This record gives sequence, structure tokens and C-alpha cells, in this order.
Amino acid sequence: MNASIHPADSAIFGTLFGTDAMRAIFAERALFARMLDVEAALARCQGRLGIIPAEAADAISRAANLDCLDALDALDAKELATSVQHVGYPVVAVVRALSRAAGEDAGRWTHWGATTQDILDTAVVLQIRDGLARVRQTLIETIGALARQADRHRATTMVGRTHLQQAAPISFGLKCAVWLAPLVAHVERLDQLRPRVERVELGGAAGTLASLGDRGTAVMDALAAELGLASPPVPWHVARDGFAEAVAFLGLLCGSLAKIATDVILLGQTEVGELFEPYEDGRGGSSTMPQKRNPIASEYVIAAARAVHALVPLMQGAMVQDHERASGPWQSEALALPQAFVLAHGALEHTRRIVEGMQPDPARMLRNTGAGGGLLMAEAVMMELAPRVGRSAAHHLVQEVCKRAESERIDLAEALRRTPETRAQLDDAAIARATDPSRYLGSAGTFIDRVLAQAHALRMA
Repeated sequence: MNASIHPADSAIFGTLFGTDAMRAIFAERALFARMLDVEAALARCQGRLGIIPAEAADAISRAANLDCLDALDALDAKELATSVQHVGYPVVAVVRALSRAAGEDAGRWTHWGATTQDILDTAVVLQIRDGLARVRQTLIETIGALARQADRHRATTMVGRTHLQQAAPISFGLKCAVWLAPLVAHVERLDQLRPRVERVELGGAAGTLASLGDRGTAVMDALAAELGLASPPVPWHVARDGFAEAVAFLGLLCGSLAKIATDVILLGQTEVGELFEPYEDGRGGSSTMPQKRNPIASEYVIAAARAVHALVPLMQGAMVQDHERASGPWQSEALALPQAFVLAHGALEHTRRIVEGMQPDPARMLRNTGAGGGLLMAEAVMMELAPRVGRSAAHHLVQEVCKRAESERIDLAEALRRTPETRAQLDDAAIARATDPSRYLGSAGTFIDRVLAQAHALRMA
């Protein structure tokens, strides 16, 4: 067992919170690797620009990887920890180790003109780029699975519920389309925010790059190109909207995932029994109740979503930075950003598995449309009567018929037949038509098609 105190980082509980793929992107060792990538890229572009000797740039670039530093015993964990404790950041120790590994002549050109935050911020940008790419991939897979379910169940009639009570019929395909539409929008959001986030940071001591003389912007642009990032119009070391937006996006995504999970939990209640998570022997079992099949994946989606939502304000608070280098807000980002990515991807992966293998029960869905004595069709009956007697009168009349059905414990169709005012307007065929849930799905099919078209276009792009 490891020494983690956060379940998302645990070798045991981490299977429920987060994914190994995302943990690998934001792991501590991965951060050091990305810092070295930035140092190497900085040296290479400065060597090409003639700011540092080309030989030094080559030596620094060759040495700037964890395997090389490990082989030379140049990067010592205790030294890193001591440096962090004294300086507050690991960059000083990393640069010292890199300089030793590059050799005395080349090492003195390491980290030329940069400052600690330049290296750390750009390293985190590289992690975010990989993290967003991973989120996008899993999101596209989830969209594909949910689109297939929406199409497959476009005519599967079920109860539509408002305020947790039966309201009017819908199709399960429509419910899937309603789950799907925000996920499509999230891919659009993700693609739109990436250029605002995936930008190099190079500002030097106070954001002027004075240490590089008149070559500052040339180095910034070259470093951006070397790393495949955008070059910002101005250093953004105290303008943290990009990082905050990335985590806010994860919060939005988790909100949509938690909506799906909540519906799955409610539809799986014993008294409802319309939809279940994928079956796996022993999954969701109870230590004392052999019959239980708990919606464990959905529960952890909701738990992770709540945690990510709690981290969004921390990132937004970190935007309030003082002058040209923050004294606290910047440091708090490290507490929120990696965890937000790990938790959000874990929730997304749970959701992907749920929608790929979820088990709807169409027969139970149809049977439940009659569970309230057919009162689910009250609006349909009202709209059948409205052209004949006026909408207001029809509403009042059907309301009275519903009361009769409840008091006499008969279904809506029988109550309509027993009520002279409705009997005078509707014959048996009209009553049967108005009380058939499968005939009152309105534009559900069209809405499904519109969402599926968006999802298809997105996946084909």
C-alpha cells in the first residue's frame, strides 16, 4: 500500500476515483519530465538563435530527460525535497541537476533568461494538453456509445417524470439524446478553449524578458514553436484565466455526467426497475444483502463530480494574483488542477462504461406508463378535447376526470367513459387514441435525429 491520503491517488481506491492514464499524465515524475522538456526546448531554440553556444544547447538537450539524469544519479529525491522545502519550488534543484548532467561548460548556459514560473507553468501546460486530449478521446467514445443507444431506443416508450412524478410519455431514445446533447457541446467547448490554454509561458523575472535583451520575443516565439504551443501576446504568469477555464470546463463536463448518473440511479430503483448498469458478477454487491445490485459506477460519478465542483472555486480564486508574481494564489493551483483532471476523467470513464453496456428494460418501461392508472396521459386527453371545448375548459374537465379516476380507483380511460361531459366529445376510438402512450411522443424522433446528426458530424470531423 502507498502513502497516499487522497483516494484518487491510491493504488486501491484509485480504481474508483480516476484512471491510470490520467494519473500518469499528472504524476509528480511526469511533471519533472515535462520541466526537462521545457528546459531542453529552451536550450535548443536559444542555440539556433545564437543566444547560447550550439554545443551547449546540444549537451543540455541530450541531458534533459529523466532516464539520463537517473543514469547519472543527477536527480536525487532528497535533494529535490530539500530544495522545495527551502525555495518553495523544485526548479532550482532540477536546473542544478541538469547543469551537472550537461557538463561544466554547457551547464552554465542552462535555464538561460528564464525564471522558475516560466518552466513550471509551461510544464503544466504540456500536462494539460495531454490531459485534454485524453478527455476528448474518451468523450468521443462516450458520445458514440450514447448515440447508438439513442438510435436503438428511439421508439422505446417510457414515463417522462417531472418533480419525480409521472408527467407525460417520452422515449428512452429521447432521454439518451438529452444526455448526449451536452456532451457534444462539451467537445465544442474543449476545442474552443484549447488555444486559450495551450500557450507557452516565458516572462522572466517580472514579465519583461529583460534578461534576454532585445531577443525576448524571438525566444518566446521559438520556444512556443518548439513545444507545439501558441505564443501569447504577453506573458500570462499572473493572468490565470486559461488554467481556471480548463478546470471550469471539467466542472461543466462533470455536471453533465452526474446528471446521467443520477437518472441511472433513479431508474434502477426497485420500484421503477427500468434501467440498470452493466451486469458484472459481484459488482455492486452487498456484504449482507445477497439480492443487492447497487449502481456503484453512477455513485462514484456523482462523488467525483462533487469533488471537481469543489475545486473550480479554488482555481477561480487563484486568478486573484498580486502584482507581477503571486504570493499564494499561484501555489494553490497545484492542489486543484491535477486532481480535477484525474477525478473528471475517472467520472467520464465510468460514464462511458455505463452507457456502453447499460441494460434498459423496455417491457418494464411500458408497463410503468400505466402504473398511475393511465393518468400519465392527462395532457394528451386535454389536447384532444381542447379544439372542441377550449383549452381552459378542457384542462378543468380532465382535472376532474383524474380526480374521479383516483377516488374510484379506475384507470383514466374508464373514467373518461364514465364522465358524460367527456363521453359526449370522445368516442371509444378517440379515448383509446388519447390514452395510448406510444402515440404521444410528439417530436421525440425528430429531436433524436437532430442530436444524432450533431454527434455524427463531430465524430466524423
